[in-house]
Amino acid sequence: MENGKKKIFKNVMIRDFAAEAKCVARVNNLVIFVENVAPGDFADIEITRKKKNFLEGRAIKINQYSDKREQPFCEHYGLCGGCKWQHIKYEHQLEFKRKNVMDAFQHLGKIEIPEVSPTIGSEKNIHYRNKLEFTFSNKRWISWQELESRLPVDRNGLGFHKAREFNKIVDIRNCYLQPEPSNTIRNSLREFAMENRISFYDIMEHKGFLRNLVVRTANTGEVMVILQVNERDQKLITLLMNFLHDNFPIINSLNYVVNSKLNETFLDQDIITFAGTPYINEKIEDLTFRISPKSFFQTNTEQAYVLFNVAREMAEVKETDVVYDLYTGTGTIANLIARKVNKVIGIELVEQAIEDARINSAINNINNIRYFAGDMVKILNKDFFEKNGRPDVIFTDPPRAGMHERVVEALKRIGASKIVYISCNPATQARDIALLNESYQVAKIQPVDMFPHTHHIENVVLLQKK
Repeated sequence: MENGKKKIFKNVMIRDFAAEAKCVARVNNLVIFVENVAPGDFADIEITRKKKNFLEGRAIKINQYSDKREQPFCEHYGLCGGCKWQHIKYEHQLEFKRKNVMDAFQHLGKIEIPEVSPTIGSEKNIHYRNKLEFTFSNKRWISWQELESRLPVDRNGLGFHKAREFNKIVDIRNCYLQPEPSNTIRNSLREFAMENRISFYDIMEHKGFLRNLVVRTANTGEVMVILQVNERDQKLITLLMNFLHDNFPIINSLNYVVNSKLNETFLDQDIITFAGTPYINEKIEDLTFRISPKSFFQTNTEQAYVLFNVAREMAEVKETDVVYDLYTGTGTIANLIARKVNKVIGIELVEQAIEDARINSAINNINNIRYFAGDMVKILNKDFFEKNGRPDVIFTDPPRAGMHERVVEALKRIGASKIVYISCNPATQARDIALLNESYQVAKIQPVDMFPHTHHIENVVLLQKK
């Protein structure tokens, strides 16, 4: 059916989940990917984009609701880019994440695998994140209701990017991702800034004072705040810092960064600690992990422990083992495994992360780990193995892009008896493991859900030398 220039298909059955939090429907021989629907829905679909082999669309009316649905709990659902699966019952989210892993290995990796274990769900489905980044904008997203009211509209906002619109920010009042005091700090700072007429950033013009707010909440109860501003106006900085310091004594680490670049990344910028310590502490088992403003740490601490414990149990390490921890980050796996083995070698590209890893080992009195910062392709050579020993077990936890092909080739040359591969992207994980397939066989696969109400999944694979 045509509606003006838009094509609409009536009462189409949504058949299954698809990639990137979408679902798939079929009309005759046409494949249509649709957002914000559930398998089992019957919907009227308006086509929004035509591709060579498929169509993209949006549901303009749900005629019959699937039994896989539930009521979204967040007032911002469907507007901001996060938590796109709030309308899907959690058990079905876990089913699809397992299916996503299976599809990656069968269709992308094309290798023989054992049965994929059911996804281990997160005990917390809300308030599970320990870190959130919020963006200030002088061009927040305005609802139709606000526009039609013809009342004056304040366009300043502090929140998350609107789905598919990089230059629009959804003003977030209550976010269910992070526990308090995250919401209170954000809402209070927004109101204080507006009362004092402090300008919010304009991403198109690259003007405005307030850019970004980071809140980190640790399971120790400690809180870190990082405020990112565009100009070194010390009077305004001090005004804002004093407001946060005086009104939120719960903040253990209060920091700011002046960043006049065109992007919000501040790893290359100086972080100034205004009050408190330049770090907070997380706990996993009896170990303490020091988190600095630039530290990477898994954003779901409780589920990170589940993930690392799965990896540790798969490895079945022995006291005599030499273990390599590739992409060690701040040394979480290295420290958790160290007391059970002979020694651990941690390797990471980012020097700052290695500095944090060394601190984490020191404060936990762990002395059998050696850390190296640099390009893994260059580090993993014959001289390195002669100096540090060849590994019996390798843990690897690369970024979403997976491992460089030369790192994969190095793993084959090393010939460790076991490799435990942790990944946040089953597609690149399956690709890498396919390259290792001539030397290693897949023994176990365990998905772990770190991010409820999203399509993202962590996956742990045990590889055993053939």
